[in-house]
Amino acid sequence: MDRKDNQSPHDGSARILVEFLEVAITSIVFLKGVYPSGAFERRRYMNLVVQRARHPDLRDYIHSAVFGLLPFIEKGLVERVAVIFFNTDNIPVERFMFKLAVNQASSSKVEDADLEFSLRSFLMKLSVSEPLTKVLSHDCRWEITGYFRSLPEASSSKTSELWIPTDTKQWQQPPLITPIKSMSSEPLCVQLYLEHPSLNEPKP
Repeated sequence: MDRKDNQSPHDGSARILVEFLEVAITSIVFLKGVYPSGAFERRRYMNLVVQRARHPDLRDYIHSAVFGLLPFIEKGLVERVAVIFFNTDNIPVERFMFKLAVNQASSSKVEDADLEFSLRSFLMKLSVSEPLTKVLSHDCRWEITGYFRSLPEASSSKTSELWIPTDTKQWQQPPLITPIKSMSSEPLCVQLYLEHPSLNEPKP
């Protein structure tokens, strides 16, 4: 993956983060077995063997979604990025949640190598996190959802027009949260955790 050299420190961190999210989301979809294993191929990223979607539509959906977030992550507008799995009633049954914090006021710069080392550990954790997750039905569906601290102006860029408000049903009770991995270093903090519906969640 190409990176530009003429970026500010925060822009560089944001781009590495977005590249990581693309790989991590692909890993989650592979982990959940939504598609046959033949829909993926093994590649190297951050000196780890990871999965890459072979089908162009699947690969393009993940790539365009996460890279569409890049300008908003750079501005600190994105609070969370979620991979949400739904049952046949279109109700969320599991959410992989990436909580992001990019400190725009910070003058410190995390070295690319240090950032990549920290993010690499997320991918290692993900690869062994299947026992924490739920078994999904074969006819489930999934989507990538971005949670914005404030809504970007639709006229500000063509990228913002790609993101539309979601009508995803929300759980009525606070979810059960299972932490997977977190890192905190100026100017970037990332948390990854699982959300499942509470045992007291009303049945549809």
